[in-house]
Amino acid sequence: MHCEKLAIPEVLLLTPKVFGDDRGFFFESFNARQFAELSGHAGDFVQDNHSRSSRGVLRGLHYQLPPKAQGKLVRVVLGEVFDVAVDIRRDSPTFGRWVGARLSAENRQQLWVPPGFAHGFVTLSEYAEFLYKTTDYYDPQLERSIAWNDPDLAIDWPLAEAPVLSAKDVQAPPLHAASLF
Repeated sequence: MHCEKLAIPEVLLLTPKVFGDDRGFFFESFNARQFAELSGHAGDFVQDNHSRSSRGVLRGLHYQLPPKAQGKLVRVVLGEVFDVAVDIRRDSPTFGRWVGARLSAENRQQLWVPPGFAHGFVTLSEYAEFLYKTTDYYDPQLERSIAWNDPDLAIDWPLAEAPVLSAKDVQAPPLHAASLF
């Protein structure tokens, strides 16, 4: 597996080695030992989630507060998304900065979003199926959101038109008003 540190070095873009022939392909999508070596994280995931979204659906920017902060290992198995991680650790030198990557079934890349980051994505294909592993269980009392279009973040979402949002995401506060790490 190839590991690329993005502009925020704790966020990693992982590209698996794919073995293919005329029958199809095979790749190892997760290996705990290798993930720990590449990320410095033990890889102790406790929950797998699967979502399906249509074109233009934007989910995020979501996170959970301590003591249930979640790291996420995310990937796309159908379609394509633009995936974003925002550093919300107040004491971090990259606080308020974001990184993004196009994840698709075709490129098979994964993004490691550590605890202390808000996460979101927008669907670029007709549909996308999105899988992610989390390092802690979902806790609705600790779940938070930040406005996807916060001008202080200035995320360069590749949008052709206004995104489709949940009611929760429409009401999300800007970074400066959010509960943070």
